[in-house]
Amino acid sequence: MITAAHLLLYAEDPDAARAFLRDVVGLPGVDTGGGWLIFRSGPSELGVHPSSWEHEGRAGGTDQRFDVSLMCDDLAATMAELSGRGATFDGDVDEQPWGSTVRLVVPGAGSLMLFQPTYDPPALAADDTTTMW
Repeated sequence: MITAAHLLLYAEDPDAARAFLRDVVGLPGVDTGGGWLIFRSGPSELGVHPSSWEHEGRAGGTDQRFDVSLMCDDLAATMAELSGRGATFDGDVDEQPWGSTVRLVVPGAGSLMLFQPTYDPPALAADDTTTMW
């Protein structure tokens, strides 16, 4: 039985990325040995997007196969809280039909999308259970 999703973030400087996720983002985790931290990432959801598209007369596409994003309930407040702990952001808030987004810089690993959805996230449904299926 599948019980959770395990996400991977590849980093040129994994120690810096782990420290950021632990100390700035505040994710709880365990050390599995030798400084290899595994973080609890909370509820999750999985979306499937097309790799090519047309929208409003414009075509696009990506070779990307996987993406990791962080979700919050109040983007402005979350950005302020994270900034107070030393986080920086790449670019401005971008309004999308499905939510407000910004890129959160993860030292040594690039950036992750941080977003406040405009939809009711299934990851936060009241009937959530301890297993995925």
